[in-house]
Amino acid sequence: MNTPVILQIEFYFNRCLAILGILANSFTIAILSRGKSDLSKGVSAYLIAMATADLLVVVFCMILDRLVHRLFPAMFWFYTTLCSIISLLGYATIDCSVWLTIAFTVDRFVAICCHNLKVRYCTAKTAAIVITAVTALSVLRNIPFYFRLEPYGFYNGIPWGCAIKLEFFSLPGWVAFFWIHHLLNPLIPYFLILILNTLTVRHIMLANRARRGLKGPNNGDLQKDPEMVQRRRSIVLLFLLSGSFILLWLTKVSVFILMAISNRHGYPSYNHPVIIADKTGVMLFYLGTCTNTAVYALTQKKFRDELRRMMDCEQPSEDDVDVHVDEDPARE
Repeated sequence: MNTPVILQIEFYFNRCLAILGILANSFTIAILSRGKSDLSKGVSAYLIAMATADLLVVVFCMILDRLVHRLFPAMFWFYTTLCSIISLLGYATIDCSVWLTIAFTVDRFVAICCHNLKVRYCTAKTAAIVITAVTALSVLRNIPFYFRLEPYGFYNGIPWGCAIKLEFFSLPGWVAFFWIHHLLNPLIPYFLILILNTLTVRHIMLANRARRGLKGPNNGDLQKDPEMVQRRRSIVLLFLLSGSFILLWLTKVSVFILMAISNRHGYPSYNHPVIIADKTGVMLFYLGTCTNTAVYALTQKKFRDELRRMMDCEQPSEDDVDVHVDEDPARE
């Protein structure tokens, strides 16, 4: 039997992206942990946590759940208990990755738009509390996924295999959990980011207009205004991270809304346009686990320098160690 084209594409895509995801996120964690990337401790904590969550998504969702299942179907972790644990942790890490992006967006929204709250909220201590809370809630919320699977059969008296229970699609409790799950990820996060970014853009436009009015039309080149340059540096990282999230989730969110409106969740073959779109949306989401490193490299000169030095196995010079330029207006 021939494997559908979309499944072949997905398989090779996952193999390539798994390697890239491990390398990209490992480098990101190592570089940001050094504390030499011109970011505040709070922002660095969020970005390290996001990279760690993305790395775990690659491990649990792409490698263990998708690749190993196809390449080594008889491996020991396909005993039902281990399979259920992998399923739980996979969903939890996806939740964690998504909601840490929300937490980072909220932090930057407060830093840019809420100056009275910024000093108290945009700190390393608050970041640590938020990251811990998001991680714990992500695990607790996805515990029901542990009970979603049942064994295909028994091997030496041990449950083996990972089959979804039929009642998952019919019992009211499971159906309610299914809808709550998809509301919390990705629908609510998706629209939260859209709203927060819209409010942030509006605030920036009003602030820039007011600053132009104060400086006057003949008071120098506004492009060289240090305040406006600093503001641009502060928001570029936010917009690229949240913008990539919006674009990469767009296909998956659209397919889910289409299925919800049509009340149809099953299709006759993998050649159906909706199934192809759904599989494409999943691949685009997984691509998001690797894009943050590219965003940091594009927006942070120090990050590029540290990445180059790490690739060349160089040691930082004394000047690199002693001199730090703070480009983040919310730096503690």
